[in-house]
Amino acid sequence: MFNLNSYLTNEHGNEHILEHSLSNKKKFTAPKIYSANGNLTKRWYVYYSFRNPESGILQRIKNVYGGANRYNTKEDRLTILSIYRVKLLSLLKEGFNPFEDNTALYEKREGKKRNSIKHKNEVTEVKLTISPKVSVLSYKEAFVKGLKYKEKLISDTTRRSYENRLKNFLLWVEKHHPDLKAITDIDKKMVMDFLNHILDKTSPRNRNNYRTDLSSIMQALEDNDIIPTNFIKKITVLKSVPQRNKTYSKEEQKDIFEHLEKTDKTLLLFIKFISYNFLRPIEVCRLRVGDLDIKNKRIQFKAKNSPLKTKIIPDLLLKDLPNLSKLNKEDSLFTPDGIGGVWESELSNKRDYFSKRFKRVVKDPFNLGADYGLYSFRHTYITKLYRELVKGSSPFESKSKLMQITGHSSMKALEKYLRDIDAEFPADYSELIKS
Repeated sequence: MFNLNSYLTNEHGNEHILEHSLSNKKKFTAPKIYSANGNLTKRWYVYYSFRNPESGILQRIKNVYGGANRYNTKEDRLTILSIYRVKLLSLLKEGFNPFEDNTALYEKREGKKRNSIKHKNEVTEVKLTISPKVSVLSYKEAFVKGLKYKEKLISDTTRRSYENRLKNFLLWVEKHHPDLKAITDIDKKMVMDFLNHILDKTSPRNRNNYRTDLSSIMQALEDNDIIPTNFIKKITVLKSVPQRNKTYSKEEQKDIFEHLEKTDKTLLLFIKFISYNFLRPIEVCRLRVGDLDIKNKRIQFKAKNSPLKTKIIPDLLLKDLPNLSKLNKEDSLFTPDGIGGVWESELSNKRDYFSKRFKRVVKDPFNLGADYGLYSFRHTYITKLYRELVKGSSPFESKSKLMQITGHSSMKALEKYLRDIDAEFPADYSELIKS
C-alpha cells in the first residue's frame, strides 16, 4: 500500500528540496555555544552556519573561540562566549557575510560609531576583539577556598593535617616559584617536584600522605569549577613499607608497669586503658569523665571505625579507677595534672603530649627504640588474649570472641591485624622436619 507520509519524508533528495524552499527566509542559523557538556578539558566555542551563495546550502562556518578556553571555570567561559554569540548575531543581522568582502559595510558601521562617539577616534579590525576581564584566583586564594569546601566533610584531625601539609606546600612554592600567581599556573611537574622534595627529606609514606591531602583539596577545586582538572590524581602512589609498633615481651611489660607504679600512676592508668580495654591512644585522649558508666561497667567513645562505640570495662581495669563521682562529667578524663579536669587543647596535641611523656618516663630509661610506643601495649595485650583464647577453641571461634572484645569491624580486618602483629604462631614443628 502506498504511504504518502513515508514517501514524502524519505524520498531521496526531499530534504534538499525543502532546504532550498526556505532559502529566502533563512540565510544563517542563530549562533550557538558548544560547551562540551561542561567538560573543561575540551574546547568550547560559538558555531553557526551560513548559506553558501553558490550551492544554496547552509554551510558550517569556522568556529569562534575568542580565547575562551584560557579560562578554567564554566561561568567564565560562558560569559565570554555569550558575549561573542550576541555580538555575532547582531553583525549577521546587519548584513555581514562570511562569503563576501565586508569592508564597505564595516566602514559604514564604524562611521556611525565615530559620529555618535566623537571623542573616540580609532579604527578596529573587522574581526571581533572582545576581551572581557575575567578574574582568575591566585593559588593562595584558591587553596583557601578548597580547604573551606572540605572542612565540613572531614574531622578536625584531618583538617589540621590538610592545613599543615598545605602550609608546607605554599611555603615551598613561595621559595622556588616566587613569581607564580594564579592557581592555573600550578601544574603536575611543579607538584611532582614538591613531592620529590618531601621524599628526599622524609619517607615514601609521608610523600604519599602529602599527595593524598593535596589531591583531595584540588579535587574540591575541580568540583567547584575553579580548575579544569585535578591532575594530582594521575601522580603515582609510591610503594612504602608501613612502620608498626613492636609488641613488648612479658618481662618488658612487667618491668614497665612496676616502674610506672612508682614514678607516674596517671601514665600507668592511661596505658591500662590501651592494654585492658584495647583502645587506641587517641581514643583514650578523647575520653571524658562522663563516658565511663561505672555502675554498669560500660565505656563509650568515638572509635576509628565508628562514630560511637560501647565496650565493657573489665574488672581488671575497674579496680584501678579512682572515684569519679565528684568530677565534672564534661571534663577530660586524662589531663597533664592527673585524672579529671579541664584541658583545652587539640586532640592531636593531647596525643602528642602523652607520647612525649611516655618517651621521657619510659622509653629513655628503658632504652627502647623508635618502634616501641604506647600503641605497642594494644598489640601486646591483643596478642596475649588471642593466644589464651586459641588454647581452648578453634582459631575461628577464638577470632570471633576476640573481634567482640577488640571492636574490629570485620573478621577480615581482625585477621589482617593479627598477621601484622605476628599474633598467630604455629605449634612446634620439629617432629615434622627432623631426619
